[in-house]
Amino acid sequence: MTEERLLNVGKIVNTHGIRGEVKIWPQTDFPDVRFRGGSRLLACPPEGTAGTPFEVEVQSSREQSNVFVVKLKGYDNINQVEKYKGWELKVPGAERVELEEGEYYFRDIMGCEVVTEEGEKLGTIADILSPGANDVWVVKQAKGKELLLPVIDEVVLNVDVAAKVVKVRLMEGLL
Repeated sequence: MTEERLLNVGKIVNTHGIRGEVKIWPQTDFPDVRFRGGSRLLACPPEGTAGTPFEVEVQSSREQSNVFVVKLKGYDNINQVEKYKGWELKVPGAERVELEEGEYYFRDIMGCEVVTEEGEKLGTIADILSPGANDVWVVKQAKGKELLLPVIDEVVLNVDVAAKVVKVRLMEGLL
């Protein structure tokens, strides 16, 4: 795996038993994809510690409480995996899971320019809030004031991730 943009998918938080299984705290919306047998992951040491990233292959996994118990291919006892507690598991950005139409990764939305349907520039998306029923995009305006846009069909008309532009219809009371 090349050193491009890497996405965190989990963290090894502990060992499980004596047969080389590890407990992984998932940091992905797709743990069933990332931790299924045959998946290849990049094991990376925590920031500021010694160690070289290396590729591992998932042999098998199962969900247990809020973690995944994962058996890595070629690791058959606790002594082989004990030293990897705290290590991050990552995948290249090119391997991210395709989303349904109308769904976007946070990193694709952050920094997008927001324009009205009339072409007026409002600012750029600086943050994403998830308070409940729908997300809210925080738009940093040129005036320094923040605009909170609910992510609903009546407001968000078009999202062009490639061009980093979001077209919106301002409802009464938003400005």
